[in-house]
Amino acid sequence: MITLHSVRELRAAVAHARSEGKSIGFVPTMGSLHSGHAALIEKAVQRADFVVASIFVNPLQFGPNEDLASYPRPLVADQEKLLSAGCNLLFAPSVEAIYPDGMQDQTRVSVPGVSQGLCGASRPGHFDGVATVVCKLLNIVQPDMAVFGQKDYQQLAVIRALVRDLNLPVQIIGEPTVRDADGLALSSRNAYLSAAQRAAAPALYACLRRLATALHAGERDLSLLIAAGKAELNDAGLRPDYLEIREANSLRMPSAKDAQLVILVAAFLGQTRLIDNLLVDLEQPH
Repeated sequence: MITLHSVRELRAAVAHARSEGKSIGFVPTMGSLHSGHAALIEKAVQRADFVVASIFVNPLQFGPNEDLASYPRPLVADQEKLLSAGCNLLFAPSVEAIYPDGMQDQTRVSVPGVSQGLCGASRPGHFDGVATVVCKLLNIVQPDMAVFGQKDYQQLAVIRALVRDLNLPVQIIGEPTVRDADGLALSSRNAYLSAAQRAAAPALYACLRRLATALHAGERDLSLLIAAGKAELNDAGLRPDYLEIREANSLRMPSAKDAQLVILVAAFLGQTRLIDNLLVDLEQPH
């Protein structure tokens, strides 16, 4: 695996792979990699001949009181994990390489609809930052396909809409969430949890599963379900940011006819904000 830092070098390497008839897969990340990221790389390796990963902690998607400065950046450990997963090229640009004229006057991409509410309400401007950098990275790498994790479900919906609306010639693949044995979704931010907080964290996924069971059992009073779920999270020591049930594809509020649903949650453990989601297909047996 080679590591490159400039757009020019990256484009030259990808052009060389294409000249050899290879298809290009892409996995954008912010580093601090774990087994969930490895699963994304492995899916790309299955689908493409030449796999590019990027590590870029994007300032544009962090709010003024968020953890940009303290976000972990273990590059050497990340390189080892990417190599083990089968990655061919790591693109690790500086902020100056991605935003050579600074971010103040940077053209920004905004995806309406799916970016609103949920994390979009809690983190104003976050999805504009995500959409902008993903659009830039897709244009820099120009892959045939790109893999994103379903743990960031709203982000995946935003990226699908971005690619569709701007007619970008790339296939977007969503990879199921990778979890620890106790159900907690793998996340770089789990490293912020104390031992006591880590012990409480699986309550997040347990709550989603109980709500899914209730939906499959025929419960349709969503406000009642949400209230019960928030109470359960509070009892477990988590502070809910949001807990919502949406139509799975559009992220709009569901109607009685919708069978494809997604339960989405964000909650704080101390200062650490965790997110998770669970797809619910009411047409399939639970």
